[in-house]
Amino acid sequence: MPTVRSMEDLRHIQEQAFQKRRAKAKAGYAIVIVGMGMCGIAAGARNTAEAVRNYIERNHLSDIIIKQAGCIGLCENEPVVQVIIGENPKIVYGKVTPEIAERILKEHIQGGRSLPEYVIEI
Repeated sequence: MPTVRSMEDLRHIQEQAFQKRRAKAKAGYAIVIVGMGMCGIAAGARNTAEAVRNYIERNHLSDIIIKQAGCIGLCENEPVVQVIIGENPKIVYGKVTPEIAERILKEHIQGGRSLPEYVIEI
């Protein structure tokens, strides 16, 4: 990772990250980000992340990118899963058990319908 010495360096790194995200979005990828901070892990995020990986493998899905994030400050809602599909706004889900994670993949990513009962408004 490049060294940040100024706000201009930070803006440049941020713009590069946005460009990479836009490129993946245009290619039709869905991005699933599982919060793996200490509070997330304590709340079961490892099991949630494993359920996401297993679902993708079991269903031979190749257009989903799985990422991990550290703490995003939503400790009371852990495990937290963020979903980005194409250029649509990011949707953040809270208290995501392995079963809910599979529903998110099936109903939201594959079916195009979010699960409002688990969405966190941030």
